[in-house]
Amino acid sequence: MRQYGWIMAGLLIVVATPRLAAKPNVDRVARQIDKLLAEELFDDTTELAPKTNDATYLRRVWLDLVGDIPSPEHTTAFLLDPATDKRERVVRRLLAHPQFGQNWARYWRDVILSRKLEDWAVLVSNALVTMLTDDFNSGKPWDLVAEKFITSLGDVRENGATAIMMAQEGRTEESTAEFSRIFLGIQIQCAQCHDHPYDRWKREQFHELAAFFPRIGVRPVKSVMRRSFAVIANDRPDRGKKSNKANRRGEAEHYMPDLDNPAARGTRMQPQFFLTSAQLPWGTPDAERRGTIAHWFTESEWFATAYVNRMWAELIGEGFYEPVDDMGPDRTPSAPKVVGYLSKEFARSGFDPKWLFRVICLTEAYQRECRPRRLPDATPFTANIAQRLRGDQLFSSLLTTLELEENKIQSMVSGVPKGKFRGRGTPRMVFHLAFGFDPSVPRETITGSIPQSLAMMNTPQINAAISAGSRRRPTTLGQLLDTIEDDDMLTCELYLRALCREPTEEERNYVAAYAKSIDDRAEVYEDLLWTLINSSEYVHRK
Repeated sequence: MRQYGWIMAGLLIVVATPRLAAKPNVDRVARQIDKLLAEELFDDTTELAPKTNDATYLRRVWLDLVGDIPSPEHTTAFLLDPATDKRERVVRRLLAHPQFGQNWARYWRDVILSRKLEDWAVLVSNALVTMLTDDFNSGKPWDLVAEKFITSLGDVRENGATAIMMAQEGRTEESTAEFSRIFLGIQIQCAQCHDHPYDRWKREQFHELAAFFPRIGVRPVKSVMRRSFAVIANDRPDRGKKSNKANRRGEAEHYMPDLDNPAARGTRMQPQFFLTSAQLPWGTPDAERRGTIAHWFTESEWFATAYVNRMWAELIGEGFYEPVDDMGPDRTPSAPKVVGYLSKEFARSGFDPKWLFRVICLTEAYQRECRPRRLPDATPFTANIAQRLRGDQLFSSLLTTLELEENKIQSMVSGVPKGKFRGRGTPRMVFHLAFGFDPSVPRETITGSIPQSLAMMNTPQINAAISAGSRRRPTTLGQLLDTIEDDDMLTCELYLRALCREPTEEERNYVAAYAKSIDDRAEVYEDLLWTLINSSEYVHRK
């Protein structure tokens, strides 16, 4: 049972909303999604990609759910398992793994901090990942997670829910835009200075939404021990005469700027939700403003759809709405019945992220082979689409392939541009500077870069790990060279470690021919391992 409080007509109204004891059946919902896709999009001439093989499915679902690749032992056990429900069982196991929460916490960290206004916003990063890791692993409903972000206060190093406001420096308009973009999938910020050029939103509607957030501010924490900031709420923000240009203390009310006279105070805006026109009176305290809008956000149909659309895009490779954070009533999804049905069932599940992952991973749409990204006039969802790995996924995969322990890696990753935080973070953080990207942007715009190539070529740990090492200090490859005398078996082992599959006959023959041309077994397999971890297949999730 959850409770909401908000002000309406001057009275505090408390509503209790029970959560369903029994969630919608996962298998039934997955089958219905495939049925609706076929009815809406496919006909007798549609060429659907076949179901992918077990090895590809296993690597795909590991990367998607826990952000890592399976070990050769996991891959072999899965391939040898004759059970017909082994795919469903591996999904359940991965959703119960601690890395599930961590993987998706890092995803949302990238969504939020990729659009930070200043570099010091990364101070909230550790607290954000810790909070979301716990939330996702414990099964906290997504609507309760969203409410924490919208209503948060406190030190940004201690409360990860302050991340959105910290990333936007507590600025009213910028925070408003991000709350709408992230939780509703609606980019109402386009109406900040003028009526939206493509949607129905008027300039007044943006500033009425901003009127829920004027009393928050972000100010430095006074401490001689560490640098930090705090998100504060001030219900007497007009007291004092000091300048508030940096929004250190908030404002009593929000004013829509006068475009003809920028120096003027502007028009005072009453808090009003643009999707329903529900209002709060002027003078409403901050906690009631943000608590109310948090409830109105999460009860909106667009709240469930925004999360469903994002997760579908991450797992399938293409969203119902593209880009994933540009939805709304004036946008047409590629499969209206499917996204409407899945969003409704997600809400009925109690906004349970693990439930949604189980459903999508069991659909035929998810389990199809990968194909190149479709042309605009082609039928969507006929195949899964390869996704370039996020920086954290690639880093974790390298640790698994090379059997490196993250807490024992000392020096920084080479090849990344020099910047304010170079040399101050963990190897994972610095690696992320080269390979990270904003997950909200269309994936076809994500390409390789020179810093990425330099990071792979010049990182001491990677170079050391792909060498055979010495007799006294052998690497994992050195140990394999000593224990596996058959060249073909060693080739298979390296393919399993890197690509989670056995080599094709053509690949076996190529490696064998290369081995005959070089009179140094260690050099042959160092070159092979280097080639595998730098291959397009390795840096993509197929």
